[in-house]
Amino acid sequence: MIRFIQKFGSLVLVAMLTVSFTAVAAQAEIKLGVLAKRGAPQAMAQWGSTAEYLSGKIGDKVTIVPLKFEAIEPMVKEGKVDFVLANSAFFVGLEDKYKARAIVTMINSREGKALDKFGGVIFVKAGSPINTLADLRGKKFMVVARTSFGGGLMAWKVLKDNHINPEKDFAAFVEGGKHDNVVLAVQNGAMDAGTVRSDTLERMQAEGKIAMRDFKIINQIKDDFPFAHSTPLYPEWPIAAVAHVKPEVSARVAAALRAMPPNSPAARAGNIVGWATPANYGSVRDLLKKLGVSGAE
Repeated sequence: MIRFIQKFGSLVLVAMLTVSFTAVAAQAEIKLGVLAKRGAPQAMAQWGSTAEYLSGKIGDKVTIVPLKFEAIEPMVKEGKVDFVLANSAFFVGLEDKYKARAIVTMINSREGKALDKFGGVIFVKAGSPINTLADLRGKKFMVVARTSFGGGLMAWKVLKDNHINPEKDFAAFVEGGKHDNVVLAVQNGAMDAGTVRSDTLERMQAEGKIAMRDFKIINQIKDDFPFAHSTPLYPEWPIAAVAHVKPEVSARVAAALRAMPPNSPAARAGNIVGWATPANYGSVRDLLKKLGVSGAE
């Protein structure tokens, strides 16, 4: 009888441990690193609902990790994040150096239009004597970061194509760290001109932070793209799986993202329509090659 109780107790203990282990495994944490182009609070407000959506769909807890520009490569290199949502140039560098794999591409939203491309916008304060790219010579110019694609590299390529070297031809060539910082630096006169990704001015106006009429767009391209832009358009940001992530996990995350409804809280908070199969990032790689820079530095 005693042996039976001992044996039965052991079986119960094993069963309990198995259930406990299974529950823990089902709640494994997946970390989604997000380039916080407008700062950590803004990144959490924009993408926190996406983490909640994914957690509910795939059964594992998904956590947003806001990252500064300089933090992305170390976090990927050290395997401290599982997926990365960052600009297209960063992705190309991470793909080349760390075998990151794009699983989906963002579909942006503007005035009911679904947009799978974006650009950079070069701007000055309304009333500025600067009217052309050539007028920028000798002026103070701010980028978000040298590794920012829409807020730096795209404009750099346009400037280079027009025989302007930011490192030599500007009175100052500085980084703002966040898109909002660049816009406000131009607005308050600390900088003569700046560049940010193509939807930044419109988003900040919608948030009541600025008025578009207070700025002038330089080298503005007139087409049917609904955001002001001064550069050609390139594929939107991807979400990429870091090399250590198992293919079946990537597949589950990708499927859940592609199934995200356009009217879901996650899509609305992200200002997106949803997610699509990965775009071709060849044009991004070509830009980096022509500038002689790496997408991940």
